[in-house]
Amino acid sequence: MPAWLQLILDFFALPQHGLPSLFLVAFFSATLLPLGSEPALFGLVKLNMDLLWPAILVATVGNTLGGAVDWWLGYGTHHLVDPQKKSHAHLTALRWLEKVGPKACLLSWLPLVGDPLCAVAGWLRLPFWPSLLYMTIGKFFRYVSMTLLLLQVF
Repeated sequence: MPAWLQLILDFFALPQHGLPSLFLVAFFSATLLPLGSEPALFGLVKLNMDLLWPAILVATVGNTLGGAVDWWLGYGTHHLVDPQKKSHAHLTALRWLEKVGPKACLLSWLPLVGDPLCAVAGWLRLPFWPSLLYMTIGKFFRYVSMTLLLLQVF
């Protein structure tokens, strides 16, 4: 491993810089990058149980802000894609999201579809602040349930 990469990994190692590292991992994992923040959260909490709730809150904030970036990316993409050309799948998703509205962002915690859902919410111009609120609720309960479940198992 190159020395510069080892320096970066050492700097962001969880025991030394736990909460800031967790924030970055949670933020970037909420974008369309293939990262998972649950292992980082679990590892940090397993090393230091006193950080259970602060770590869950930091992960929730980081992941929600990443979801907000996805929302804005979707919103910006709406201007690039011709909104008049809509496929059947798009029309079906549009009808469902228009019916459910920002509450659909409660599902932003789901693997594989959650992060793109945030971008689609922006693309469909669902209201930002209610969408962000529902993203936060969904992500918070995901982190609480996953972390407590992993702590029970391991």
